[in-house]
Amino acid sequence: MRTFAIFATLLFAADAVAGDFVYVSVAGEKRIAVFRVDPGNGKLTAAGEIATSAEPGALAIDPQRRFLFAALRSSGELAAFRIDPATGKLTHINTVPAGADPAHISTDKTGKFLLTAYYVAGKVTVHTIADDGSLSKEPKQTFPTKEKAHAVVFDPNGCAVLVPHTGPNVIYAFYWNQEGELVRPPVGRLEFKTPDGTGPRHVLFHPTLRINGGVDAEAEVAFVANEQGGSVTMYHAILNPINWLLQARQTISTLPADFKGENACAEIRLHSSNRYLYVSNRGHDSIAGFRVDPERGTLTILGQTPTEKTPRSFDIDPSGKYLFAAGESSGRLAAYKIDETSGKLDRIATYDVGKTPWWVLAVRLAEK
Repeated sequence: MRTFAIFATLLFAADAVAGDFVYVSVAGEKRIAVFRVDPGNGKLTAAGEIATSAEPGALAIDPQRRFLFAALRSSGELAAFRIDPATGKLTHINTVPAGADPAHISTDKTGKFLLTAYYVAGKVTVHTIADDGSLSKEPKQTFPTKEKAHAVVFDPNGCAVLVPHTGPNVIYAFYWNQEGELVRPPVGRLEFKTPDGTGPRHVLFHPTLRINGGVDAEAEVAFVANEQGGSVTMYHAILNPINWLLQARQTISTLPADFKGENACAEIRLHSSNRYLYVSNRGHDSIAGFRVDPERGTLTILGQTPTEKTPRSFDIDPSGKYLFAAGESSGRLAAYKIDETSGKLDRIATYDVGKTPWWVLAVRLAEK
């Protein structure tokens, strides 16, 4: 009986977690490639692929990890896929019209809504996600913003949404209501101007850090990669019905002091330990690493690690052991081991993934 109990426990554990996978949007070949991650050494093994009707860009997964969504930038569409929890393979559910050049997508914490920011159309939309993962044919809501909207990201409470715009140097801050709609904040401004030439592109929130915001309110900490600025800015975000403020507290370069060439920052990711932040440099072609102060959220540069040419996207696997960076111009995926005591990156492998990889998404799938 004891042996059976142990076997049953192991079997249940194996069923509970199917494994770690990496999804790559191979835009130049109109497909999404799937790789399984070996948790012991970070090695990637091809686990399948699926064709898309147009060039796939941004990818997102629902909180329950059952469905994957893709922005088809060239056709202005959104696609939904069902994930096989055992193999990571994708099955197409539906594709719906959206708007010109959908640059970034996110789901809300309930997994019932997909939000999209549009680079050309200059708007944000909300599509409903059905129980079977299909997207509504028409958006539930369309909210005009400005050109070059480049990301749409929820705060940790799921009550506010930030939308940075690279062209007009502005960040929109929406309130997210219980009906699943973007609305103007109850107080304060909707738009927050950033300095000219910064180009706020992608944003993420520290999941747990709260700081005295100076107006009798706690501030969340948000980090923004500045595309044209070659920098990352740390913000205090006070986003509640009484106070609505977005205040820049630190801006730090992602580049070496002696670099003189052209550069554009792209992706930004926080390590699962919350101790390290990484930003990609297109031009310098590197991943910049930062140490995160655990009490203030301020950043200290660790240095830059060379990577593939034009690192448009990268992601960190859920274990926090590995980072995978795609070279848009090289067609290769660079794999790194992360030193969890220093945050430094050590390249362990390089993989040919195809023409123009635009997005990397690392996820841990749960089978039950």
